[in-house]
Amino acid sequence: MVTKQTFSSFDDMLATSEQPVLIDFYAPWCGPCQLMATILKEVNAQLGERLRIVKINTDNYPAIASQHDIQALPTLVLFKNGQPIERIEGVVRSHQLIPHLTSLLDDAS
Repeated sequence: MVTKQTFSSFDDMLATSEQPVLIDFYAPWCGPCQLMATILKEVNAQLGERLRIVKINTDNYPAIASQHDIQALPTLVLFKNGQPIERIEGVVRSHQLIPHLTSLLDDAS
């Protein structure tokens, strides 16, 4: 499920997740980010059982964005066992993103 996440520790949220976590670094003023939100709903419909999607507003959490060297929006970072395994910058259509994430999830199992 795509969620807006409130947390006390970003690292704890990643480390304790039983599923891989796809972080969507976005900002509410970013037009491409709004498009990506729609695409992520499609991703969630197909991969929701295998993947947790969390949106992080970089305006609200600039330290987390800086820690992960987020320079462009939107940026997706896939974490497995608390570690980043893939980074995708910009808008990627669902017909490209879903197979790409599926292959990463299969490799990361």
